[in-house]
Amino acid sequence: MRDFLKNTLATVLGLLIFLGLSIGGLLAIMIAIAARDTGPQVKDKSVLVFDLGTNITDAKRSTSSSQALGDALSGSATNDTISLRAVLDAINEATRDPKIVGIYLYGDQESAGGAGFATLKEVREALQRFRASGKKIIAYDISWQEREYYLASVANTIVLNPIGSFDLNGLSSESMFYAGALKKFGIGVQVTRVGKYKSAVEPFLLTKRSPENREQTQQLLNDLWTELLTTAGKDRKLTVAQLQTIADTQGTLMATDALKSRLVDKLAYLDEVVADWKQVAGSDEKNKSFRQISLKAYAKVAEDKVDKGAKNQVAVVYAEGNIVSGQGGTGDVGGDRLAKQLRQLRQDNDVKAVVLRVNSPGGSVTASEVIQREVILTRKAKPLVVSMGSVAASGGYWISTYSDRIFAEPNTITGSIGVFGVQPNFQAIANANGITWDAVKTGRYADSQTTSRPKNPQELAILQKSVDQIYDQFLTKVADSRKLPKAKVAEIAQGRVWSGLKAKQLGLVDELGGIEAAIQDAAKRAKLGNDWQVEEYPKTRGLERFFEQLGNDAAAQSASPRDPLTIQVEKLQADLNALKAMNDPLGVYVRLPFNFRID
Repeated sequence: MRDFLKNTLATVLGLLIFLGLSIGGLLAIMIAIAARDTGPQVKDKSVLVFDLGTNITDAKRSTSSSQALGDALSGSATNDTISLRAVLDAINEATRDPKIVGIYLYGDQESAGGAGFATLKEVREALQRFRASGKKIIAYDISWQEREYYLASVANTIVLNPIGSFDLNGLSSESMFYAGALKKFGIGVQVTRVGKYKSAVEPFLLTKRSPENREQTQQLLNDLWTELLTTAGKDRKLTVAQLQTIADTQGTLMATDALKSRLVDKLAYLDEVVADWKQVAGSDEKNKSFRQISLKAYAKVAEDKVDKGAKNQVAVVYAEGNIVSGQGGTGDVGGDRLAKQLRQLRQDNDVKAVVLRVNSPGGSVTASEVIQREVILTRKAKPLVVSMGSVAASGGYWISTYSDRIFAEPNTITGSIGVFGVQPNFQAIANANGITWDAVKTGRYADSQTTSRPKNPQELAILQKSVDQIYDQFLTKVADSRKLPKAKVAEIAQGRVWSGLKAKQLGLVDELGGIEAAIQDAAKRAKLGNDWQVEEYPKTRGLERFFEQLGNDAAAQSASPRDPLTIQVEKLQADLNALKAMNDPLGVYVRLPFNFRID
């Protein structure tokens, strides 16, 4: 026994020493890297390389230190994500930087950019300013598709691989419907809702879109598609009618047809594009290519050049993702967490104005109300302006009301002023497998929240009353904040989704413009002159950034193309994640359909 204890203690001591050395070694490595890292260096006559597969998010990627470390060790971190403001700052700095001679827009078939059209419009406008400065933009891809072409159409020269193709077949929205599967497996779903266009519950009840849902989706797609054709066609010197004819008669064009249709300027292989850039930028012997710097690397250069000397702040705080009750996880808008952030900004004397950037389909009505209360209180203390991203609908619109000004892009998805509740039950599938329940209660409705049986008519009536009352509150908030007659709001509400362009015409938003326009407006309202700087919230801590970079390096080594089956599995996983985020204590939601997508 004595030897056993001695050996055990020795083993434990050895583990402690090993862990101590490991942690100490890791910290030493971090300190050494931090000391050695002087940041990216920009050589004369460099080209800024912009991978069109980059996933552009509103906020900087934020994780806990433990999650970032886990991603780094597993190599599962996402290495192709960058924030919108980082992209805009990088392009704007490149426009001024004499060392940058051009931008190379490169279509990467192994990446999957997930930015919405409103986000891409802001990036496109920055690229237009770059081109207007006299510098060159060349875009190359093996297979052009609408989303990437929306950006690339601004280029001086658009190149397509001779064996490549060009998709110009329009936008579509395909949703999964689960009603048949739920019935097959014995899972019942009851809903309460207000708004004939509030289609979020349809996947649980129907096998296809309702006529109202089809109507609003068609109108929204038409608005987004027209904006895409108008914007891209202007730079390509093609009319909307010409582009629509190509979409309706050809759809997918092979390389020679795309060239004949003037969708691209030339056909060339990648090595030929590289050779063209070498004529402009010169050769880099180290990587056997032209002198270049990636967008993500250059974003760090641009960040270092930002003047941080001003004391006055315009705070940009992000509401990106599903709105959920409580703190929320990574990728969610936690009601309590965002409310606390707004409260801190309101009480910070250095913060003179706030821009709330909303990119959310909505979610919990309780969390939306918690956030909106802090918006109202913050606006009383200092200017608060809302900038809508690609999606700012339902709960995303709820939290936008009562701001000083709402900015949206023409292709922002907004509105969806409606309310619903979902009550699933598992009685049929359980009974079919021999499972039953027996409840004992002290009140008529004591077990009304159970999922072991369907709700009875009286319980559904109570839930419907709650939904009706919350919908009326939603209408009142919109009418009061937008200075619109309540009857008018009721007419344009009904859960209907609108484009940013139509929302402005209806009075739901004030201005068409992006996040930079909102920031300038907030600074002007605060009467800051030129004595201010932008600060983004929440902040990313240094340790998280370190582990994230480790993960990026590992993930970069394991990138692989995404096949069609993988894409469908990812869509299903996204649907399940959205359902998991439905945690409102009242069981009532202000949200877009959880599987609404545009392809």
